[in-house]
Amino acid sequence: MNLKKAIGSLIYYGFAKYLPVSNSPIKLFQKKWRLICGRLILKNCGKNVNIEKGASFNSNVSLGDYSGIGINAKINGKCSIGKYVMMGPDCVIYGRNHEFSDITKPMMEQGYSEEKEVIIGDDVWIGGRVTIMPGVTIGNHSVIGACSVVTKDVPDYAVVAGNPATIKKYRNVKT
Repeated sequence: MNLKKAIGSLIYYGFAKYLPVSNSPIKLFQKKWRLICGRLILKNCGKNVNIEKGASFNSNVSLGDYSGIGINAKINGKCSIGKYVMMGPDCVIYGRNHEFSDITKPMMEQGYSEEKEVIIGDDVWIGGRVTIMPGVTIGNHSVIGACSVVTKDVPDYAVVAGNPATIKKYRNVKT
């Protein structure tokens, strides 16, 4: 970890993560503090982004212009978030899973699978408490319904929901 990322992590995880939500009536420059930390920590950090209270992420995350990381979101692993992405609270994005294929060993001793990047396109709305699994690509202009578990790629303009998430309709098709 380079010095810039270390300083950003120290400031963010030391206090900025715990400041009030961005739209709180209590103004402690919380949005600005988290933006500064994001610029230090993230692989890429676009303009006018918003990192909310309690979010956890690492330096393998890219955040596009006008996008946000939701309240208490957890991004574990490589993740590329496009432009104009809205993310609800308590979302989890995984970059890898536990291994469990060897039945002669306890699962906790088998380590992890290979990391797979999650790619989220532009103009995407991710509802609250959504879980996105490793290697998934979310297409441009898509909507992910609250509490969905996304295990497969989502096409452009799709509205998906459920566990596992399935296509409910397309935003660009009139019914």
